[in-house]
Amino acid sequence: MKLGSPTSLLLNLGHAVDHWVIAIFLYTVSVIAGVWGTDWKELTPYAFGASFMFGAGSIVSGKLGDSWGRRSMMIIFFAGIGVSCLLIALTQNKWQIGAALTLMGAFASIYHPVGIPMIVQGADRPGFVIGVNGLVGNLGIAIGAGLSVFLATRYGWQMAYVVPGVVCLIAAVLFAVLVPKEQEAPAKRKAKMLDLPPNVMARVFFIMTCAAVTGSIVFNFTTNSNGEMLKARIAELAANPWLLSVVLFGIFTVASLMQLVVGSLIDRYPLKTIYLPILIAQVPLFVLAAYAEGWALIGVTTLFMVFVFGAIPFTDAMIVRYVDDRMRSRVTGMRLAIGFGVSSLVVAAIGPSVKAAGFPTLLVTLAGVALCTFIAISFLPSEKSSEMAALKPAE
Repeated sequence: MKLGSPTSLLLNLGHAVDHWVIAIFLYTVSVIAGVWGTDWKELTPYAFGASFMFGAGSIVSGKLGDSWGRRSMMIIFFAGIGVSCLLIALTQNKWQIGAALTLMGAFASIYHPVGIPMIVQGADRPGFVIGVNGLVGNLGIAIGAGLSVFLATRYGWQMAYVVPGVVCLIAAVLFAVLVPKEQEAPAKRKAKMLDLPPNVMARVFFIMTCAAVTGSIVFNFTTNSNGEMLKARIAELAANPWLLSVVLFGIFTVASLMQLVVGSLIDRYPLKTIYLPILIAQVPLFVLAAYAEGWALIGVTTLFMVFVFGAIPFTDAMIVRYVDDRMRSRVTGMRLAIGFGVSSLVVAAIGPSVKAAGFPTLLVTLAGVALCTFIAISFLPSEKSSEMAALKPAE
C-alpha cells in the first residue's frame, strides 16, 4: 500500500478524526459549561464513558477486524463517528452529552485495532508508515484543540461537533467506494512469521501492556488538560480564547513532527535504543513544567509534548515486530482495552484532581508515571538476543 493511495489517505484521515473527536469535549468544556451555567470541573467526569469505551470497545473491534474484515469495520467507524457527533450536538444537559459521548467512544474504539494494522500490512518500512500515521493522528489533536475552540467560541459549541460529523459521513461513503474489498479476513490468512516462544510472548505482552497503561495516562492527561493548564497559569490566554487556540495548535503541530523522526529511526535501530531516551527525557521536563511561569511554560509544554508524542509509535511498532498480521487487531485491541480502560479514569478525574491538588502537583506525578514506563520498557527482550533469533520479520 502506497502512502498516496486512496486507502492510505483515508486510513490516515481516520486517525486524525479519531483523535479530533475524542479531544473536542475537554477543549470546549468551558464553553459548554458557560452555556449550561455550571463549572467546567463538574462536567469532566461525563467524559469517562467516551474514554472507557475507547479502550474497552477495542477488544470487540479487534476481534471483528481480524475475523470479519478490516475494510467493513472502517466503514462502520466513519459512519458511526459521524452520526454520534451529530447526536452530541443535539444534547441539552450533562447526562445526555455523557451518553452521546459514550456512544461516540464505542465507534472511536474501532480505529486503532483495525486501521493501524490495515495500514501497515505489507509495508516495506512499517516504522515510517506508523510515524506518518502518528503524525496525522496527532495533527487531529491539534485540530481538536485549535479548530474546536475556534468553532465553539465563534459559532457555538455544537458546531465543533457538526463539522467533524459531516467530514466522517463523507469519508464513510468514500471508503466504501474507493477502498478495494478484502479477499479474506486476516484471521484466515496463512502465517508469515514464526511464533515467539510462549514465555517470551507473555513477557512482551506484559511489558507492552504496562507501557500502554502508563503511556496512556501521560498521553490522556497532557492532551486533554493542556488547554486548562495554560489558561490557569497564563492570564493572557485565559482572556483570549482565539490566542489560546493558536498556541495549542502550534504546540501540538510542532510536537507531532517528532513522529516522522521516530518512525524513520524505528526502521533502522532496535526499539529499546530509541524508546528509552525518549521516556527518560519526559521526567525532567514534567518537573520543569510544574514550576515554569508565564510564557516560558509554553516552551516547556512544547518540549514535553515532543517527547510524549515521540513515545506513541512504539507500542504499535512492538506489535508489528512481534505479532503476525493474522492477529494484530486482536492483540492491539487487548492492549488498548487495558491501557485506555485504566487511563479513562484520568480523563474523568482531571477536573476534580486539579481542584484538589493543582496542576504543579499533577505534573510532578506525571514525571513519576513516565519513569515507570521507562522501567517497564527496560525489560523488553533485546532484538539481538537468542530469544529473538528465530523470529522472522513481519511481511
